[in-house]
Amino acid sequence: MRLIVPVIFIILFVSLIDLYLFRALKIFVKKLSNEKLKKWIYIFHWLIPVLTIIIYLIVNFKVASIREPQNYVYIFTAFGVFFLIYVPKIVFSIFFILEDILNLLLRIFKRTKNRFNYISFIAFPISMIFGFFILYGMLWGKNDLQIQRSQISLSSMPASFNNLKIVQISDWHFGSYGGDTIMVKKICDKVNEEKPDLIFFTGDLVNNFAEETNGYEKYLKGLKAKFGKFSVLGNHDYGDYYKWNDSTEKKENFKKIIEFEEKCEFYVLRNDFYRICYMGNCLCIMGVENWGKPPFKQYGDLKKTYRHSVNKDFKLLLTHDPDHWRAEVLDFDIDITFSGHTHGMQIGFPWFGERKSPASLRFKEWRGIYNEGEKYLHVNVGVGFIGLPARIFMPPEISVITLNQK
Repeated sequence: MRLIVPVIFIILFVSLIDLYLFRALKIFVKKLSNEKLKKWIYIFHWLIPVLTIIIYLIVNFKVASIREPQNYVYIFTAFGVFFLIYVPKIVFSIFFILEDILNLLLRIFKRTKNRFNYISFIAFPISMIFGFFILYGMLWGKNDLQIQRSQISLSSMPASFNNLKIVQISDWHFGSYGGDTIMVKKICDKVNEEKPDLIFFTGDLVNNFAEETNGYEKYLKGLKAKFGKFSVLGNHDYGDYYKWNDSTEKKENFKKIIEFEEKCEFYVLRNDFYRICYMGNCLCIMGVENWGKPPFKQYGDLKKTYRHSVNKDFKLLLTHDPDHWRAEVLDFDIDITFSGHTHGMQIGFPWFGERKSPASLRFKEWRGIYNEGEKYLHVNVGVGFIGLPARIFMPPEISVITLNQK
């Protein structure tokens, strides 16, 4: 039943959109004198939704059993092409509906049969602009790596760690690169240029499989930080989105993902902590397993993690999902929390000097710095992508956070 509902929705959605736009198409091509050309235009119009539905059905019923990571590149590309075609169609349909309403009113009140077509002519270039934005995100936006710099000043910051530089990256989703190493190398080079004191990776190394990490070890192992590299697991790192043959196979995959991070000299914090003491002061770096609101599973155990920490330490927490901060973390004496997960939904737009995103409809905290008193949260929108192979005005980012004593 869970699979049937989205299938029915997509079939109805695609069919209704193209059926409605067929009316608009007939208005535009009726003046053509070449009947053969008209015929081919109509065939091409209906060929797109038929192919879309066929591809969707194949992907929908096979994706949970596809093991080869390279196949996800093809799936995501198909998903991107779907967006590239149907987002402009949706935009055009909205304008065409407005035009239909206007023409209906004109017929009622002016009793004219002449059709007002100007809105349709405006709609076409506007819908093409939306298509260009998606194409930009697919070809360039997903590789437009940005460095976001920020500072957090706290009275509880230990003097010996003043001006501590933390570099945070998140949501790599290696499988989405299809084995390409260019972007991973670029990210690692940029991180090392910062000469960080600490490197934090806040989860979702892969889409599902340990073999997605093949070829990337030397780049992650080459990351250097004065006090070490730390990571936590994200919802995709557990293999929960694949139909495994048995639980043993799933556990082995999970084990290999953790072993990869450890080979790359990351401390993988699984409901655990690590103390760093320097010149008489100590940092407590805590990390929990993934904790998320349904349908995401809650492997994280903050109480267990916090129970063994030292009260006087300055505490930093790594947790993949920013929803965890308000749900649990604020009840604990934790100075700064670092999260990822949101991706900024890989879509954003500038708005009076700020960047807005539909991610704000789902997450109260989705990008940047938030605070409640002297308890802070920093959310990184990730360096990778999943699903839509694009980042539309929501570029991949490396966060450089400097901690100061207030």
